[in-house]
Amino acid sequence: MSRQSLNLILLAGGASTERPVSKMSSKGIYEALISLGHKVAVVDPAYGKLQPENVGDFFEEKDLFKISPANYVEAVNLPAFANADSVVIGLHGRWGEDGTLQSLLELKGLNYTGSGVLASSVCMDKGMAKIIFSDNGVSVPAGFVVQRGSYALEEVKKKIKKEFGYPLVVKPNDQGSTFGLSVCEDESAIRQAMELAFSYSDKVLVEKFIAGRELTVGVLEHRSLTPLEIRPKHELYDYECKYTKGMSEYLVPAPVDEATANKLKEQALLAYNATGCRGYARVDFRLAPDGETYCMELNTLPGMTPTSLLPKMAKAENIPFEELIDKIVNVSLAR
Repeated sequence: MSRQSLNLILLAGGASTERPVSKMSSKGIYEALISLGHKVAVVDPAYGKLQPENVGDFFEEKDLFKISPANYVEAVNLPAFANADSVVIGLHGRWGEDGTLQSLLELKGLNYTGSGVLASSVCMDKGMAKIIFSDNGVSVPAGFVVQRGSYALEEVKKKIKKEFGYPLVVKPNDQGSTFGLSVCEDESAIRQAMELAFSYSDKVLVEKFIAGRELTVGVLEHRSLTPLEIRPKHELYDYECKYTKGMSEYLVPAPVDEATANKLKEQALLAYNATGCRGYARVDFRLAPDGETYCMELNTLPGMTPTSLLPKMAKAENIPFEELIDKIVNVSLAR
């Protein structure tokens, strides 16, 4: 545990579609940091210069001021940052997990938790991450990226038929929490799925649907944690299953044989190192009926409430939530 009280900034909320999730994570992190004895100033970068006076207001569902990513520059120039030992990032999604915020913090010469600019931007770009994973020995589903304004629907259908067929998944290339995701059983569903995904992003990822079990592996300081299995009530681990109590069952350690567990841990670490991640991350997989593992994505800022997946995996290795947060903060100080 930390031996000294630190002056920390906790970034909460943010301007992405995952703002509600960011607030939940940030509340859990805040409580842990206070319990550890740190001095914590909370800042919502989406508010800019206007910040709530009461700490509790940062974590409430209702927003007090106008939300915009354009406010981030003003936010990081607030006086609170002047004497900060480190910045703890409690954000998820675009403008928090894609390297944008990390760039601003580095320009200010500030330490911060999580991965750097390059790793963050690469992992948020699902298509780019797939290429890097594959080039470094990480198994991924077949797929391709489609750019808004530069594709013909019939050409997309032809490419699907040629490369992997149906069923398949269509999703925004740079969103999390399954926003804008569709499963298409045949080509009649492609147009609507593309339109939905493009409503969230200028790039869309089309990839083969992998039937099987949902597993995830946390990585902490270049070490893979115990794999966890997610058993959602829906076919996919969608937003409702992630954030509605009782909609998913979590099993840790995951009920898989030792060889599969080791393979998942090895693949997670390969993905983590290949993209240059730092501190902590969570790598999501599908385990197919034939035993093959497929890396679906890497989260550089995974959920961090006491009941989130990474803390569950850490707890399985006797790392309580406060100690996990402490480790993450200490890694940032050595940046």
